[in-house]
Amino acid sequence: MTPVILLAEAKKSAEVTDWGARIGWLVGLALFVALIYWLMREGWKWRGTLQSDLPAPPGAPEATGPVRLSMNGRYHGSTTAGQWLDRIVAHGLGTRSRAELTLTDAGLAVERPGASDFFVPAAALRGARLDKGIAGKVLTEGGLLVVTWELGDKLIDSGFRSDHAAEHTEWVDTLNKMINDTEGAR
Repeated sequence: MTPVILLAEAKKSAEVTDWGARIGWLVGLALFVALIYWLMREGWKWRGTLQSDLPAPPGAPEATGPVRLSMNGRYHGSTTAGQWLDRIVAHGLGTRSRAELTLTDAGLAVERPGASDFFVPAAALRGARLDKGIAGKVLTEGGLLVVTWELGDKLIDSGFRSDHAAEHTEWVDTLNKMINDTEGAR
């Protein structure tokens, strides 16, 4: 029994003798990771160039009227309406961030610390729904508030997640009622 214990205690890994090869592999791996990062960054910039015909979202007007709803949460990005993987990156719309949403009679104000704010006029709102995903973010069914709106001649879906998910249903109901009332007044 004693010889087996001594054999187990005596084992150890071999020492590295070829430091040059090991350092070469590490440098090669670091360069490969840097190349992948650079390609991803260039792809993001190229997507922004392809979407350069998209006009900038309008800023919020001075007087927006009384607040109907407000929500704190996260902005997960915008996509082409109906195509949940076609992310829009132009004008900072692809930047994820914290967000504070405010719905008034004038429209939907999206304030994003660390990213550019934008405003969706009431006339540009087209619909709201609960969904499970938008480019790069998949949640449980109904875990994401998706607002469809028009920017220029393009329909856009923007995804938000409230800090309190129970608020989503009220937002969908209020937004859709507001949209229907606006369309009825046209």
